[in-house]
Amino acid sequence: MNIYKRIEMNILRISTAGSVDDGKSTLIGRLLYDTQSLSKDKVENIKAISAQRGLEEMDLSLITDGLTAEREQGITIDVAHIYFNTPKRKYIVADTPGHVEYTRNMITGASNAEVFMILIDARNGIIEQTKRHLYIASLMGIQNIVFVINKMDLVGYEEGVYLKIRSAIAELEQKFNLSSRNLTFIPVSAKVGDNVAVPSREMDWYKGITLLDYLESVESTSDTNDFRFNVQYVIRPQSDEYHDYRGYGGKVNSGTVKVGDLLKVAHSNQTSKVKAIHKFKDQLIEANKGDSVAIELEDDIDISRGDTLILNQDELIAERQINSKVCWLDKSPLVQQKRYLLQHGSHITPVKIGAVNAQLNFESLDFEKEVADVAVNSINDMTIKSASPLFIDAYEANKSNGYFILIDEQTNATVGAGFKY
Repeated sequence: MNIYKRIEMNILRISTAGSVDDGKSTLIGRLLYDTQSLSKDKVENIKAISAQRGLEEMDLSLITDGLTAEREQGITIDVAHIYFNTPKRKYIVADTPGHVEYTRNMITGASNAEVFMILIDARNGIIEQTKRHLYIASLMGIQNIVFVINKMDLVGYEEGVYLKIRSAIAELEQKFNLSSRNLTFIPVSAKVGDNVAVPSREMDWYKGITLLDYLESVESTSDTNDFRFNVQYVIRPQSDEYHDYRGYGGKVNSGTVKVGDLLKVAHSNQTSKVKAIHKFKDQLIEANKGDSVAIELEDDIDISRGDTLILNQDELIAERQINSKVCWLDKSPLVQQKRYLLQHGSHITPVKIGAVNAQLNFESLDFEKEVADVAVNSINDMTIKSASPLFIDAYEANKSNGYFILIDEQTNATVGAGFKY
């Protein structure tokens, strides 16, 4: 059996946002095309479809708009995850829809992002939908926000247009609490390729880097959070080779665990040292965030599916009532008297909505206390009461252990996604 220390892969997670026709799909298509991340067959297919539509140039938006309905309408209606890489790193891009009625999809795309890429049509400047996307970036605590001012070719590559948009964004920084965020502004033409992967010859007034240079240089968010491990499965082979083996399978939500660490079961405070960390046929010296492993302990203590393991010196307070922000995902509105299931990791427990304290007004971008109903795509401030203790971190303190989903126990449909604050 091999014993080794896992080496973290350099992966950057990006979420896109923008209003309808701001050019998100074209921009991502341009990145894929210019980084030679497409197969020859894919390129030929897109060229053929573009020609059928009477276009002289290749329609790069077709590269990511893979659904037939999207291609027919020329819009993005679902979240698509696109993977590509350069010699410096790998990328996962969530191409999200721009319509306000798909707010739930935008929340999904932004949930794991390290970079939030907001597209702005240079002709239109800052619009209401831009403000909504900026609010979502603020709400989700994303540190790196890049404003891509697109379609500069349609405004004559004028510096004044770019500076006017920058000035408008500066006025929003205080409203959206962006003083601590890393903000970057890049003028581009995704259709032509200016400042996407290659510097623009038309915008010599712009002295900054290209979008690809930015993505290659931006630092991934380092995981400095406490160790959290949600047990998904208790492994008991009961074979001759592993007669007494007991392992706890799951994924490291955050932090790092090493062989010899003293762990504690959050709900019972029982402790034991890590005897071994298994990953397939290998053993790790340590496991980091994102690793799916089986942890073997020195002592036989009571641990079940849904339990959370933490380092002995850490604290994770049990709560039966939490305050949360919840995006309602279901087309059927919330029934406050109804019992739902809350799933946090693999822990599932019955809950009731104690109160809907406020709801986000997408026009004013303020939470209002008068709530008519909790409908699809609404974002709500809720008090949730649980039948069993919840071991959830505040989302701002630890994103990876701060979120949950709500399930309709009759239909098994996921009806809400939320985080504790």
